[in-house]
Order: sequence, then C-alpha cells, then structure tokens
Amino acid sequence: MRHLAVPPLHLLVFVGIMMIWGFNFAMAKWGLMELPPLVLMTLRFGVVALILVPLVPRPSGRWREILLLSFLLGFLHFAMMFTGLKGIDASTAAIAIQLQVPFASLLAAVFLKDRIGWRRGLGMAIAFAGVAVVAGQPRLDGSYLSLGLVVGAALIWAISNVLVKTLHDLSGWTIAGWMSLFATPQLALGSLLLEHGQRAALANASWLAWSAVAYTSLVVMIVGYGAWYWLLKRHPVTVAMPFTLLLPIFGAASGVLALGESLNLLLLIGGALVVAGVGIIVVRRPTTADPVAERV
Repeated sequence: MRHLAVPPLHLLVFVGIMMIWGFNFAMAKWGLMELPPLVLMTLRFGVVALILVPLVPRPSGRWREILLLSFLLGFLHFAMMFTGLKGIDASTAAIAIQLQVPFASLLAAVFLKDRIGWRRGLGMAIAFAGVAVVAGQPRLDGSYLSLGLVVGAALIWAISNVLVKTLHDLSGWTIAGWMSLFATPQLALGSLLLEHGQRAALANASWLAWSAVAYTSLVVMIVGYGAWYWLLKRHPVTVAMPFTLLLPIFGAASGVLALGESLNLLLLIGGALVVAGVGIIVVRRPTTADPVAERV
C-alpha cells in the first residue's frame, strides 16, 4: 500500500464495505433468532435474484460453472455458515470464517502447485492456532459442531473462490444474480427437507427479522458487492486485500454492540492470532487468495 496512494473517498469506501460485511454477522444473528437458517438464506438469495437477474446479461457458455457455484457457494457454504452461526456468537464466527484465506493457500499449493514458502506457512499455522484458541472458550462447550460448520463453510468458500476466478469474463453482479437464482430453489428444498415451522416463523417474523433479510440482500450483497468491484476496477488487489483484515474486527464489534456479546481473553488472543496470520498471507502474497472479492 505504501507505493499506491488511495484517495480519501476510496479509503472511506473500502472501510465502509468492511463495516457493512462485518456487521452482517450481527444482522444475520437477528434474523436467525426468528427464522430458520435455510429460510433466511432462501429469502436473501430470492431478493438478490429478483433485483439483479433482470438487469444483468445471461452467462452464455458459463451455465455449468454458475450451476456448480450455486450449489457450492449459494447452498453448501451459506447453509453451513448460517446454521453454524445460529449456535455460536457473531464474534466467534467472524474470526473463524477467516480461515478461508489459509484454506485458499493450501488449495493453491495442492492443485495449482503454488509454493507456500515459510512465511505463508507461518501465517497459516498462526491463523489455525488462533481458531484453536477461540475453540477453547468455556462458553463454546456444546457448540463445537456449530464452530465446525463455520470452519467447514470457510473451506467451501475457498473452493468456490477457485471456481469464481475462472469466471473472469463475467461481472460480479452477473455471477451474483444468476447464482442467486439457481441457489434459491436449492435452499428452499433444503429447508423443506431439513427444517420445520417455516410458515409459523414467517408469519410471526418481526421487523427485525425482515430488516435482516433486507440488510443481507440489499446492503451486503448489492451495495457492498457493487462497491467492492467498483474499487477493484480502480485499485489492484494488492491495495484492496489488507483492508479485509478489518472484517473480523468489525464482525466482533457487531456482536458486542448489537447483540451484547462479551469479549473474553481467549477470544481476543485467538482473534489477534487469526488476524496476524491472515495478515502475513494476504499482505505478502495478496494474489493467492481473495477472501471477499467473491463474497455473496
């Protein structure tokens, strides 16, 4: 970042995007208090598809990749992420999901023969150690499955990002719109098979639950995603990536401010280790993993 100046307005937009995405954890928790996870995701992707599909071109010749992405990212990742989030604090989830970055580096090493090097290896080890420290919190007793689902969601996210990088000829909104269209029925079917009480939950949902739907779809997806790609057209990834280190910080802050969560010593130490480990990876080798460019 020291070689490329970022205009003050762009700097504010970068930080604003991270704030939007970070506070998504608290907003999602509000929605999950009243709606089953897959119902919430069905509504989110349904709104995104309804708005974007009429406005973006068809992904001609890319239908297979979009369908696969709709399953991996739209269904599998978000089903695991939001089911796990329902059982743990927003701050814990915001830290654990950052394992996407070391997972992406591991995938690059295995499938793309990318050399990890000792610095990135150290960063990966520190990040995984940080999540292990977070898992040691006494308040996580009985919630290890939920934490495991979030970690698994991070792995699926990393795999999905590899697929997204092959869709370089499509705009971010085109990918998001059509992926959302195909993910919506998958999530709805999953809800019918795995969840119960959907009608009652929808009928009794308060304005907080519907605010969560609006925030996760309109603000996080359309505004945040659109602004991110607007910035990526004006700045290289090497400039954009360090800003992603703000995500777990804003995510933890959202849990404290909006949900009244407490920050204990283990969470603070583990969070610091994860941020430090991810920082070593993204700042030194920013092109190997882009943890938010594909966030949908």
